[in-house]
Amino acid sequence: MAVSQLEAATAAIDASMPSAWTFDSWPDPLPLGGKVYHPEPYPVESLPAELRDAILQVQDASQAPLAIVATCALSALSVAIQGLVRVERDALRVGPCSLFTITFADSGERKTTVDSYFVAPIREYEKAQAEVMKPEVDDWKADHQSWSARKEGLLAAIRQQAKGGKPTDDLESQLRQLEQAEPQEPKVPRLVYGDITPEQLAFSLAKKYPTGGIISSEAGTVFGGHSMGTDSAMRNLAVLNVLWDGGDHIVDRRTSESFAVRGANLTMSLQVQKDVFIEFMRKAGGLARGSGFLARFLVAWPESTQGTRLYREPDPNMAKLAAFNRRLTQILNMPLTFDDSGDGLQHVSVVLSPEAKDTWVEFYNLIETQLNEEGELADVRDVASKSAENAARIAALFHVYQHGVTGQVSADDMTAACKVALWHLSESRRLLSELQQSPELHMAAQLDEWLIERCNAQGVNQLNQTEVLQHAPVRKLRKKSELLPVLQELIDAERVSTTTEGRRTTIIVNPKLLNGGATWD
Repeated sequence: MAVSQLEAATAAIDASMPSAWTFDSWPDPLPLGGKVYHPEPYPVESLPAELRDAILQVQDASQAPLAIVATCALSALSVAIQGLVRVERDALRVGPCSLFTITFADSGERKTTVDSYFVAPIREYEKAQAEVMKPEVDDWKADHQSWSARKEGLLAAIRQQAKGGKPTDDLESQLRQLEQAEPQEPKVPRLVYGDITPEQLAFSLAKKYPTGGIISSEAGTVFGGHSMGTDSAMRNLAVLNVLWDGGDHIVDRRTSESFAVRGANLTMSLQVQKDVFIEFMRKAGGLARGSGFLARFLVAWPESTQGTRLYREPDPNMAKLAAFNRRLTQILNMPLTFDDSGDGLQHVSVVLSPEAKDTWVEFYNLIETQLNEEGELADVRDVASKSAENAARIAALFHVYQHGVTGQVSADDMTAACKVALWHLSESRRLLSELQQSPELHMAAQLDEWLIERCNAQGVNQLNQTEVLQHAPVRKLRKKSELLPVLQELIDAERVSTTTEGRRTTIIVNPKLLNGGATWD
């Protein structure tokens, strides 16, 4: 609505308003149709002590939002551990411990800085392994060049014989034997990827190294690239879903080498601006939710710390982080077990203790009972349905980080994991609730809630518009041009009225909304 239209509507309201409205003279307020979910504090105190201490130390050093720091730490654990174990919830539910995480934040929230703290031992491991295996790789290159020359010689001989009408049976037999003897490229660990398409990633996991992670603080390259265009989104989302599930993915090609991804693991740790993600959702045409892609992610949408990060002298030792990095290095040096093909992995199954199993079942059932039409989680069924599995994955990571690949997941680790999974579920619901509403309606719901709280706190039912512009809960609403159309949503719903005297505009809250609807004196 244009400003002139709003002013005209406000003037009409002023002209028809009695000089003193009574409680009963106000119409009943209409519902806005939008619900505001408030961010919950990240459950950092529930985490295993050494992990918690490292997270808090990095948060203090970086002054990034705590949720970003904790999510980066979990992603680093996932990259390091996922190739070793699978988590066994029961006899039929055995799956990866890999995590997909996504943080919604603007550039400048220091995710790259935080990632560098936690991913450092992984990159050091990659570098060290590349150096150690360099002689083996050099030998393979020489052997493969020799093999390729022999193959090309046989192919040339077969073509020559065939051109002259001579038999090629013996040459073809030699070629078959040679194909079986192709030197296999050494498995040099490649664990961290940045900008890579899902198809390139699948090939790397199949032919190079079967475990890795996409760690990106500018995930617009993932969600905004051509690989997520309208035509290719379905195919590529399906690839990523299969990799999260730990399933097999087969690619048949006509013009290049076909391949199969089996027994591989993938972690994703992404940061993306909300507007970029909204555009991705628009282009994907509902596939992101309909395919279950978004449901697999642990979502974080933290409040920005920008503007509050005054300089602090850093701790030069960072002892808690150093302990985390040492432990991650120990885990990375645990040998992986490859299957008979030499391309896929065989994992150790980490099982739940009886007490952990009871905790997990209780959490599973709690979520399930809220998925019906009237349930609290009805609007996020897709995400909620994966929450219990994500809790089990997180619990397995906690267990291996503290105790290695032997033993059973404890009830304490499962309880902590359930709290983390539940926090991420609340973040998903908060995000999706806003995405499903128009921006005006969502801001109207936020403004409505703030007006009611402020009036109740001050014992009034009206506020000067200037006060609202100075203290509104959303920065956009601190501009008059942005406030007026949102305010009109509340006027149309009979939740507020306005009156203007000279240059002073007063916003009057329907007293039936105040003090729990009690009569306003």
